Amino acid sequence: MLGLHVGFIALLIGTQAFFTLLAIKNVGHADQTVRSRAAWLADRLGIDDHEELLQYHRITTAFSQLRSWIALGALLVVLYSGLFTRAVDAANSFGFGPVLEGTLFIIGAIVVVQLFSVPFAVVSTFGIEEIFGFNEQSPTLFVRDTVLNTVISAGLTVVVAGAVLWFIEAYPTWWPVAAWALVIGFSLLMQIVYPRVIAPLFNDFEPVADGDLREAVEDVFDRAGFSCEQIYTMDASRRSTHLNAYFTGFGETKRVVLFDTLVEKLSLPAVQSVLAHELAHWKKAHIWKQVGASAIQLAIVFGALGYLVSAEPLYAMFGLPTEATYAGLLVGVVVVSPVLELTAPLSNRLSLKHEREADAFAVSVMGEGQSMIDALAALARENLANPFPHPTYATFHYSHPPIPERIRLIEEEMGDSTAEQSGDADGKSQPTDADDKSQPTDADTGGSTAL
Repeated sequence: MLGLHVGFIALLIGTQAFFTLLAIKNVGHADQTVRSRAAWLADRLGIDDHEELLQYHRITTAFSQLRSWIALGALLVVLYSGLFTRAVDAANSFGFGPVLEGTLFIIGAIVVVQLFSVPFAVVSTFGIEEIFGFNEQSPTLFVRDTVLNTVISAGLTVVVAGAVLWFIEAYPTWWPVAAWALVIGFSLLMQIVYPRVIAPLFNDFEPVADGDLREAVEDVFDRAGFSCEQIYTMDASRRSTHLNAYFTGFGETKRVVLFDTLVEKLSLPAVQSVLAHELAHWKKAHIWKQVGASAIQLAIVFGALGYLVSAEPLYAMFGLPTEATYAGLLVGVVVVSPVLELTAPLSNRLSLKHEREADAFAVSVMGEGQSMIDALAALARENLANPFPHPTYATFHYSHPPIPERIRLIEEEMGDSTAEQSGDADGKSQPTDADDKSQPTDADTGGSTAL
């Protein structure tokens, strides 16, 4: 049993230590490279104050790591202090049965996690984001969002967790297969429900109105061979000045959402390029390819959970009753989560390929690459995103190529003679194709990532 505890703790602490070391290495790499490429940043991205970028990167990285370590410490205290076991025993005492008990227990866990995250969200929103001029969120809106998020999370949990726990009881051998099918189906359903039901609870979405923007949108749709529909602007400026755009849905439910901050900051040709980039995800069936990749990943996850939930040593480690399968499921998720983090480069590869294809499609539709380069430069400049991540850090954390590389690839696509200028001139300024580069996470961009 001691060996199991050592392995369990080593997995959790070792994984977090690995990512902390990567984050530290990434900060040092950014400090060195950004300063050495300051002239390039000013000339190509319009970033004149690179020290502000570095300060934002350092602070957001440090805060993210602090939050992760505190969360890990809290998790270990809950597990090894006996608090988790006592909570399970208390739930069992109601005699509701493992399905209802487990569903209520998991909902309670979600509420606790949400409450735990509130102080960090306050510091991030009204501290870091406020200092760097990104925050536009009022305390009232913050509280409303927090409560609404908690209610929605709990509501969705009733459906998914309750069904999974029922499968465990009804089909003890084959429940991972049923749960896998349920989660895949639920994910597809959320592609329809989220943009139409959940997202409007937080933001207003307006169809692109008549005018110059509408004409520009119609022009891009015509060039790309689409009919003009389901293009919305979102009032992201209610909460932040970060720029972004995203694609969601499939079939008749697909839509592109442009942040109002993006529309305000970018020229019309740059907005057209962003739109063309998003249209590529429809044109090239990226959503279905991502669903397929996720299905494979989830099959492995549920296979592992199926083994762990039935493993008596997992329950014995923390003195849990074996009939409380929901407790075994939660501990199993804790075990599987670090493995998913460590295998992130595998899932990132497909996204990287899709984003490169989308950029190339935008260049093809627009007939030029400069407007897309302008859009990427604005994203880097306005979001204070780290343009030069350490290659190893990028491998684990980025799902889009770094912006300097995207600019280089666009220029190569156009046969631009200046491509070499935005490449890795000193061999260190950015990841090469051999490095599995990706896009900033929330820790790098304060919650807003490049499109």
